[in-house]
Amino acid sequence: MKTLIRATLAFLVISLSGQLAHADEYDEAINSFREAGESGAYFEKSIGYAVFPTIGKAGIGIGGAHGSGRVYKGGEVIGTSDMTQVTIGFQLGGEAFSQIIFFENESALNDFISGNFEFSADASAVAITAGAHATANTGGGASAGMSGGQNNADTKSLGYRKGMAIFTIAKGGLMYQATLGGQKYSYDPI
Repeated sequence: MKTLIRATLAFLVISLSGQLAHADEYDEAINSFREAGESGAYFEKSIGYAVFPTIGKAGIGIGGAHGSGRVYKGGEVIGTSDMTQVTIGFQLGGEAFSQIIFFENESALNDFISGNFEFSADASAVAITAGAHATANTGGGASAGMSGGQNNADTKSLGYRKGMAIFTIAKGGLMYQATLGGQKYSYDPI
């Protein structure tokens, strides 16, 4: 009986610590964007946002990226989202980054949560890095970079485009690319 109680308690402790670590990942990403130049002002200007704490990206000729996130409205979680990207073109390496998408109004948020939302290859994001990094975008273009996890660079916002503003923070890696491909997002309400 003691063994069963100990095993149950150990399982509960491990489960709870895993949930707390997962929550910390989102809190850390949100705080990084709040403190990183101009992206912090968007928290007050926007009706909501989708945050992806870590998106992994890799490629050798054909590449891809994937990450899981949460969608917030009025500071409360309303659902989860997965981002997937497939790219074709010259690319080599891998990188990890955080991404946030701010929604200017209810219409932009509804577009995103309507099901399978997709950014075209020409959509762009403001890159927030302290290391060297030429560009960070949702497809197309050329980039090369290497970065630590710092996010104290000044940013120049592109403003909202179709009701959305996108920011990324490079977490690390090295990748060169000249590719085409858009990002596709799924949404599941809570």
